[in-house]
Amino acid sequence: MAEGQNVARASPKDARDAVRAARAAFSSADKLPQVLGGSNPVAGPYFTFTVPEPTGVVAVLAPPEPALGGLVSRILPALVGGNAVGAVASEAHPLAAIELAEALATSDLPGGVVNILTGFRDELAPWLAGHMDVNAIDLTGADGASAELERLAAENVKRVVRSTADAQSPWEIEAFLELKTVWHPIGL
Repeated sequence: MAEGQNVARASPKDARDAVRAARAAFSSADKLPQVLGGSNPVAGPYFTFTVPEPTGVVAVLAPPEPALGGLVSRILPALVGGNAVGAVASEAHPLAAIELAEALATSDLPGGVVNILTGFRDELAPWLAGHMDVNAIDLTGADGASAELERLAAENVKRVVRSTADAQSPWEIEAFLELKTVWHPIGL
């Protein structure tokens, strides 16, 4: 850790905001198939059904401020969508992310579903953007390196996501989902 680096814990307000974001995100988890999917009427002897499915492994570059709230607000949409998450914590305030990792390790969340990386964002982000086993990357906290990270992500057709203004919207979760449409004949 660099000398003089701020290692302050998350503020009470930051923790309350993170809990509120978690409650809002997880309350919509069971509603995603109805909101984002469903049966589609078509003119023909068949039905089509759209089903939301997880993208897979999602890399998240969390915004540096607020340390806990920024991390939680970017992990939750990918996690609620059923994805595994590898998140790069705030470089300036890593303690909040470490405490979150300890809480997740003792929760009912299966091991390996959320992996929090601490370190230098400039070193970690290019590896995540270019990694063939990462299916999507959230560049909300990427700052000025977005263009290079997008280029690396494009080499393996990785989905690139940025936060919208409303982090509690189901469309924020939809960015980390694949919407698959299945055709089914009538009467067979």
